[in-house]
Amino acid sequence: MATVELAEDTELRRKVAVKRLFAPLAGDDVFQERFVREARMAAALSHPNLVAVYDVGEEDGLPYIVMEYVDGETLAELTARSGPMHPDEALELLLQVCAGLEHAHAAGLVHRDIKPQNLLVRRDGVVKIADFGIARTLQATQLTQTGTVLGTAAYLAPEQAAGERVTAAADIYSLGAVAYELLTGRTPYEVESLADLAQKQRQSPPPMRDVPPELERAVLRALAFKPSNRPSAAAFARELDRREATAVTEVLSQRRPLHIPRRALLALAALVGAGLIAGGLALAYDGDGGSSPPPQPPPRADVLPRGETPADSARLLAEWLRQRAG
Repeated sequence: MATVELAEDTELRRKVAVKRLFAPLAGDDVFQERFVREARMAAALSHPNLVAVYDVGEEDGLPYIVMEYVDGETLAELTARSGPMHPDEALELLLQVCAGLEHAHAAGLVHRDIKPQNLLVRRDGVVKIADFGIARTLQATQLTQTGTVLGTAAYLAPEQAAGERVTAAADIYSLGAVAYELLTGRTPYEVESLADLAQKQRQSPPPMRDVPPELERAVLRALAFKPSNRPSAAAFARELDRREATAVTEVLSQRRPLHIPRRALLALAALVGAGLIAGGLALAYDGDGGSSPPPQPPPRADVLPRGETPADSARLLAEWLRQRAG
């Protein structure tokens, strides 16, 4: 639909991205209306994980949008270079996309084209959702003709591929497909046509190797065939994040029992025995007509025996206590 150019805001002295509609499309009212609608909807959104829109205008008969410049790369470029991600790395990116979608969905907007090419990863790791060019409000009239499919087939929700009504659940499906690709290095279904896609989407995608079961179950729920079976963006984030708590629980459950050395147990037994003997002496005095024990001078510190080892010290201490008790 458009070209994107790097430019400079001379007043604020910052880099910006300028998106211009292709000249052959400028005379097409439908495309131009969609382009302008993108700017108005995106400008109404303000979230750290959404590309900000600064301005909209027209030059030489071509509409343009001035947007936030994201210094980084697309998620598609990142995965092409690095391959499948570690679950922790993928989770960090996916949670950010969930946050951005939650904000957009709360405003009544559906992106309708969530894919790695539209997810920008800034150099500091912040993810930005870009290109609301084919998004639409939930209440708006669909501008495309019936049966016309927008977006990339590998990430299309079943209802979207069939040209049916699209809701926020379609974005969740697309994000589930992105998550599957991040973790495995491939899309859930490899197809050559929409008819082939519709048939395969009724089946579960191939198992995800080397992926924690909890994380795999969360991704598969997002890829549910029926929109009603998919979580919201916020719920999907919670399901993804729950995997972290489960992982901690598994680590704790696999810890070995605490090992206490035998000599330490002997020393502890001697101390416990000393406490019991002292308690017995106190009870004996209390039972003797209620009389109080005669005052005794405190023992000198140098009378406590010590051995060469903790075990010897414990044995000598127990013997010393028995002698004093007798």
